[in-house]
Amino acid sequence: MMILILGLLVFLGVHSSRVFAEGLRTRFIAQRGEMAWKGVYAVLSIAGFALLVWGYGLARQQPVVLWTPPVAMRHIAALLTLVSFILLAATYVPANAIKARLRHPMVLGVKVWALAHLLANGTLADVVLFGSFLVWAVLSYRAARQRDRASGTQPLPSKAIPTAVTVVVGVAGWLAFAMWLHLALIGVRPFG
Repeated sequence: MMILILGLLVFLGVHSSRVFAEGLRTRFIAQRGEMAWKGVYAVLSIAGFALLVWGYGLARQQPVVLWTPPVAMRHIAALLTLVSFILLAATYVPANAIKARLRHPMVLGVKVWALAHLLANGTLADVVLFGSFLVWAVLSYRAARQRDRASGTQPLPSKAIPTAVTVVVGVAGWLAFAMWLHLALIGVRPFG
């Protein structure tokens, strides 16, 4: 469990720089440049992600069951992860109404993803992993919205076709992940 926690601290720690250390981030970029910041950010993110994947895998070998979720939670989780994939797609498809309205769809997607997995899983490792991501996403979204208000961010333009493309890409990604990739990468079949 300690490796999982260390991975979460590194990964979410570096991803929290705009939440808890905006001034430190700004000074680092001013002194060393944006590319140096991106390099440090990338290296720490990859290291943290590798640690949390390894730690979660180790923790799953000897699970500490806190509760057994009802089967219905799997269905709710499936629906929530579909929403999460559409939000993730909204991050990258330009001029879609979802991003225009929500401003930070990736962080909201992480929030929905984490909540879905908390509802469907009841081990200590799941609570630590997905609970950490949920808390991070709540704080990160709040901080991002505060930055938007402080900077007077203007509304984003949006169009119907990019919005439809966003939904189609999100659904296709969700289907691919739910039907094949979740089992191949995580070792768990969401359906069945």
